[in-house]
Amino acid sequence: MTFVMVKREAHMHSHRMWRMSATVAMVAAMSGVPGAQGPPMAPSLPVAMPAARVTISGTSNIRNYGVWTDTVRVTQVRFATPVSAETLWDDIRTPGVLERFDIEIPVGTLTSRDPGLDTTMYKALKADTNRNIVFRLAKIESGSTGTLMAVGRLAVAGVERDVVFALRTERRDDTLLVSGRLPLLMTDYGITPPTAMLGMLKTDPKVIVTFEVILSGPGTT
Repeated sequence: MTFVMVKREAHMHSHRMWRMSATVAMVAAMSGVPGAQGPPMAPSLPVAMPAARVTISGTSNIRNYGVWTDTVRVTQVRFATPVSAETLWDDIRTPGVLERFDIEIPVGTLTSRDPGLDTTMYKALKADTNRNIVFRLAKIESGSTGTLMAVGRLAVAGVERDVVFALRTERRDDTLLVSGRLPLLMTDYGITPPTAMLGMLKTDPKVIVTFEVILSGPGTT
């Protein structure tokens, strides 16, 4: 009889421990604490960028040059007011609705298909310590001619500055095509205009950044 009582108590203790473990696991899962359920998943963004092309063009005393990339990552999107999938592209172009839109461009993906030029460019952009070019949109404004103006901060080679530039938008089925053009001075970002051929080739500090991206909403590819 003593053996039966001990066995029963052991069973009850095991059952209580199982219920306690299950309760702890449930609380951890509900609170987002990593545990048996694995690490929490990153929240999905309301806007994606399935296609993009960014080009940086410049001139020198010998020839023009250009570098480009198709790798542009959206890192943050935030709206000031609720938006719906049905009116997303109208809302996103309405001043005051979109209050944050961050993107980054990995410097190492920029290429001219000229290894020598690419090496010089990576060095000028300080790619070893500043791996990404980052743009943070702060707001959309209406321009004097009815165009949309993007207002934000651009970080290049470790230097961040305010920028304002015009946007062109076009609906394409369920997506939105966005394009624009932004003149920059290398020296504004602490970049010394590169030289080559023992100083015979000298680049102009002014460059033009052009971009064309496609935005898609939830459920679109």
